[in-house]
Amino acid sequence: MTNINTTSLSTLADWLAHLETAHPTVIELGLQRVGSVRDRLGIQFECPVIIVGGTNGKGSTCAMLESILMQGGYKVGLYTSPHLIHFNERARINGVSVADAEFVSAFEQVEEAKQDTSLSYFEFTMLACVKIFADAKLDVVILEVGLGGRLDAVNIFDADVAIITSVDIDHVEYLGDTREAIGFEKAGIFRAGRTAICSDPAAPLSLIEHANKIGADLWLFNRDFNYSGDKQQWNFAGRQHRRHSLAYPSLRGANQLLNASAALAALEALRTRLPLGAQEVRSGLVMVDLPGRFQVLPGVPAVVLDVAHNPHAAATLHQNLDNMGFHAYTYAVFGAMQDKDIAGVISQLKNQIDHWCLTDLPLPRGATAEHIQSLLTEQNVVNDKDHSIQCFENPASAYTYAVSKAGENDRIVVFGSFLTVAGVIQQRNEQQ
Repeated sequence: MTNINTTSLSTLADWLAHLETAHPTVIELGLQRVGSVRDRLGIQFECPVIIVGGTNGKGSTCAMLESILMQGGYKVGLYTSPHLIHFNERARINGVSVADAEFVSAFEQVEEAKQDTSLSYFEFTMLACVKIFADAKLDVVILEVGLGGRLDAVNIFDADVAIITSVDIDHVEYLGDTREAIGFEKAGIFRAGRTAICSDPAAPLSLIEHANKIGADLWLFNRDFNYSGDKQQWNFAGRQHRRHSLAYPSLRGANQLLNASAALAALEALRTRLPLGAQEVRSGLVMVDLPGRFQVLPGVPAVVLDVAHNPHAAATLHQNLDNMGFHAYTYAVFGAMQDKDIAGVISQLKNQIDHWCLTDLPLPRGATAEHIQSLLTEQNVVNDKDHSIQCFENPASAYTYAVSKAGENDRIVVFGSFLTVAGVIQQRNEQQ
């Protein structure tokens, strides 16, 4: 924790560097501190608020909501975290990242309003983002949960529609080590008398019971909404509304129709406040863009970018890789945070990867490449003429090595932490 005269902070980079050390812990769950600063800032929304939580699929669902609503002509604010390349990605208005100067102004306002309250990096920056939204006279606000739900900072706002995309094991030190415990934490974003959507096909009983206990209007996948389709198009069926002959979302992957269905269920619940036509929905799905979610880059060898960093996401990545067709060898560029279930991720993908290019990450929380190598060895991943394990200091050097070795019939899968994918994207951008 540092004491600094914040009047000396004039750029976004200055502020972010300060905020990284301004609070004694990286993560501190709870709503009292951040709620008190929200009140002093006078932040409130007259427009609909959609809050999206879940173990995986949050970012995709938020991106689809944003894209469809923008096609409908609405002024949309989207808050997401973490960012991939630039901090500004965390707050977008009508698809455009907020400018540095706006962030600096918002940070100054949060700093003044917090008085003696200590806020974490996540809490401080989230408040700045929503302060910008509150001043922008938006038609709809979409907020992505950072961690869990019940005690996450975005839960200081009451969702008109709350979405839980999936429930699986992650962040066990904060949320518990069972789906039931985690489901209860995530259901904390539900509100009495308001729409609560869960698109996990096996919703935990704890989530259902909490929704019923508080009197939320719970929509469950396969009970209140579902989808069907063939290779060309798909259909959505909600409680009262159906949408036929929809284009597949431009986001690739096995779970994207689940995510799209959750988004369309939310929009059905809000249809009297945010009406949308069929063409606006179709166009929004086709035009949605979200880097790093089973993103297949053009060219050879095939390069896949995916921020899969827990076993549930790794299982989906496994399925998506299976659907890609034949590749002679698969090279993996993989780096992860040490608090993740790295062994669980490896177990999902070890039979699909021939050559592992392991990388350190530029944060104290990052697992070392050597540690990941030891976990691979424990799972009997070997070095032989068709398999290898190499360690690198950073994602860029790991990726450069993979490119030098991969043939045009091979593929390179860059996955794990956001920092792993971001490091490769930045390296590719510098080479272009």
